[in-house]
Amino acid sequence: MDYAAPHSILPIPRFGIDRWAIGLSGLCAVHCFASAVLVALAASAGGLLLNPLIHEVGLSFAILLGAVALGRGVFLHGYVMPLAIGSFGLGVMAGAISLPHDGGSETVWTLIGVGLLALGHDLNHRATH
Repeated sequence: MDYAAPHSILPIPRFGIDRWAIGLSGLCAVHCFASAVLVALAASAGGLLLNPLIHEVGLSFAILLGAVALGRGVFLHGYVMPLAIGSFGLGVMAGAISLPHDGGSETVWTLIGVGLLALGHDLNHRATH
């Protein structure tokens, strides 16, 4: 098993968690775009995808994965910038949940948050490799 660099404080195994987190960010972006398109095409299918429970569970997974991946990166390489950008993206995503679902502003803000979170994970991945 490949472990963190010898200079790391914690011997945390590397499982490509940043890659998983970037993939999850991409899936979130696809979900948001697909939801907006499906709402325009079919109200019944869009209603299922716009269920607030899906957003809350998805954001919970994003926060958990972001905390582990980005936090591990700070211990590994010592750069705080990926954590700051990723955390800001999570905050934007959390704020977007509180917006009304009927307008496009929720989708726009969620996609901005997802983009910032993916950037944070990409910076974290680049700094560790």
